[in-house]
Amino acid sequence: MKIWVPMDSAAKALGADDVAEAIGVQAAARGIEIELIRNGSRGMVWLEPLVEVEIDGVRHGFGPALPSDAAAILDGSSAKALGPVDDLDWMQRQTRLTFARCGVIDPLSLDDFEAHGGLTGLRRAIAMSGAEIVQEVTASGLRGRGGAGFPTGIKWNTVLQAQADRKYIVCNADEGDSGTFADRMIMEGDPFTLIEGMAIAGLGVGATKGFVYLRSEYPDAIKVMNTAVKIARQKGILGDDVMGSGRAFDMEIRVGAGAYVCGEETSLLNSLEGKRGVVRAKPPLPALEGFLGKPTVVNNVISLATVPVILAKGAQHYADFGLGRSRGTVALQIAGNVARGGLFETAFGMSLGEVIDDIAGGSASGRPVKAVQVGGPLGAYLPREKFDTALGYEELDAEGGLIGHAGLVVFDDATDMLQMARFAMEFCAVESCGKCTPCRIGAVRGVETIDRIARGDADALPLLADLCETMTDGSLCALGGFTPYPVMSAVTHFPDDFATAKEAAE
Repeated sequence: MKIWVPMDSAAKALGADDVAEAIGVQAAARGIEIELIRNGSRGMVWLEPLVEVEIDGVRHGFGPALPSDAAAILDGSSAKALGPVDDLDWMQRQTRLTFARCGVIDPLSLDDFEAHGGLTGLRRAIAMSGAEIVQEVTASGLRGRGGAGFPTGIKWNTVLQAQADRKYIVCNADEGDSGTFADRMIMEGDPFTLIEGMAIAGLGVGATKGFVYLRSEYPDAIKVMNTAVKIARQKGILGDDVMGSGRAFDMEIRVGAGAYVCGEETSLLNSLEGKRGVVRAKPPLPALEGFLGKPTVVNNVISLATVPVILAKGAQHYADFGLGRSRGTVALQIAGNVARGGLFETAFGMSLGEVIDDIAGGSASGRPVKAVQVGGPLGAYLPREKFDTALGYEELDAEGGLIGHAGLVVFDDATDMLQMARFAMEFCAVESCGKCTPCRIGAVRGVETIDRIARGDADALPLLADLCETMTDGSLCALGGFTPYPVMSAVTHFPDDFATAKEAAE
């Protein structure tokens, strides 16, 4: 009997290790021979720990499981039976490309990875020139999945054309945004796809060395990625002769100390070099002078993990999904006050309302949803009037928001948006690297100004707007530059929460 119990961090936090142990004990007591596989998560966090049992060749789900459910799961009498996992509505409505294997395979089984299509993209890339690889990625329309959505192909082509004795691939796995967990899920649930993507990137631009910059708060991901790299090297996927191609690419895992600002690419590069994590002024761009002053591709985990799909299925297959300039799929991370939180991969274009009201099932509290913050703690707070907005880079930008990492944090009508605006400013003040004045000083003054508004000081309202404009125009990185998004969106869209000061002004 095959049984899968996730080793994903979210599942473990909800008791997956205890459930796995209980299943082992109960199986031994009943004389049942089982093969217990610790997989990644399917992304249905509200059902974790999600136990899957193979019945007549089909994986059936049971969850959320407790250790006390082990006997009933083995006996086939559990009241928590969900039926075939692939038939669940959450799974049926997705377009799983990047996350196709996550939760399905044993994360550290290379045979399992290959049996589910792994290494197909790398094998095709080996037969192509660097320019052909870069053109394929460019034609797919893939854009950065970690921030501003810069076209991946343009970045790669810049590094390809750069002249240098050495080039690098750096994976930004410093996933520090609240409400985001896609990077962690892919690293814990399908690490070889990230390794494959980085190897393809290396072959494409002529880089022979790669680094994954991972935050120390992700011990499980660090362990899985280190083990996967070791396996890949032993199997010839990494090293001086990648899969017998005669071309070299190797990589290693580096662990950061958890500074939020190191999610910004130049701060990350400084930290990677052993320096203090502060932003660099641009130009020069990292694509020309990045790690150790050499041309460097810096991409997010999901961007790189998507590359194997593009090479395996072709650029056009990927580009056929999405809308406008937002091509392919987006890994929505649904969190906050929702009935059904988790990871949902879909083509760009679904509306915010469909995601929040239908997919996520509205608020967990049962109260009306008041706002959703898209793109992490520096994203705008969008009210229900904006819920018809399609999830796409330009579409959200037109509404004063940003898609960023595609994290969605939901709030019900009991939330005080003035306090949420204050949190954004305080967050920036705490996490600022201190390199530029607008962020270092502006965030501190911003907290003070919001506190004045809370006390009914009408003069503070225009002052807050001026302060936000200064931070946007003068900050060196996204931390200070984007902090005005949540602050001013809260002021604009939720005036009742700032009523005391507005009434005084009138």
